[in-house]
Amino acid sequence: MIIDFHTHVFPPQIKQNRAKYVAADPCFAMLYAKKEAKLATADELIDSMDKEGVDVSVILNISWTTHELCVESNDYIMESVARYPKRLVGFGSIPPESSELAIAEIERCARGGLKGLGEIRRLDIGNSETMAPIAEVLKKHRLILLTHTSEPVGHSYPGKGAITPDVFYPFITSFPDVTLVCAHWGGGLPFYALMPEVQKAMGNVFFDTAASPYLYRPQVYRQVIELVGADKVLFGSDYPLLSPARLLKDIDSVNLPVEAKNQILAGNARRLLGI
Repeated sequence: MIIDFHTHVFPPQIKQNRAKYVAADPCFAMLYAKKEAKLATADELIDSMDKEGVDVSVILNISWTTHELCVESNDYIMESVARYPKRLVGFGSIPPESSELAIAEIERCARGGLKGLGEIRRLDIGNSETMAPIAEVLKKHRLILLTHTSEPVGHSYPGKGAITPDVFYPFITSFPDVTLVCAHWGGGLPFYALMPEVQKAMGNVFFDTAASPYLYRPQVYRQVIELVGADKVLFGSDYPLLSPARLLKDIDSVNLPVEAKNQILAGNARRLLGI
């Protein structure tokens, strides 16, 4: 079984009217202003999954800057999950400013069957006062928070953000009961697990492999498994940026133990998502 924990889909109207949404939202513009930046609908994702042998995909939103755009895209994700309940698991998005609107939207997403929030990149995640009400509603509904994370060093790329390990680590220590998935290998956070206090704090923290070939050599799988354990790693492709096959090739190249490979490809995700 293969579960892809990190994919992105958009409603057909956004794909067909890219320029309109680029003009309306700076986060969308940063990621998708260029025509080469791929946009996919849920139906296209399902077709890709069938071709590549992926059983289930987590479909993520992005960090829209307005409540209205969050609602529009969350609606599509909920509709997509309802159409493909055995193939898709949905995560929603919330506006970065109004906590009242954000809480109401999280509640609506939970009622609509979504399993978490993500991919979050605009919340003030290091501010415990700001995040406290959000953390409470996440715990109330047992929702997962998936955050975009970036490396504080290395090359620049479209979408590389400011949520580095030092920025989101205070969230981990302040809200240990919230399940947190740090995308893109957590911006390097696993390498700090050699510090005993960091390892202790990360009991409820997981790392996805999204866009890994653009960031690290394949040896990253073995290194992170040694540092935090195979039970902390979630296979994620970042489709349609990359196909699952591209990451599966890297995983096969490092000859992981069968048990570890099975945990990464599906076991850990099944546990987190209740599949």
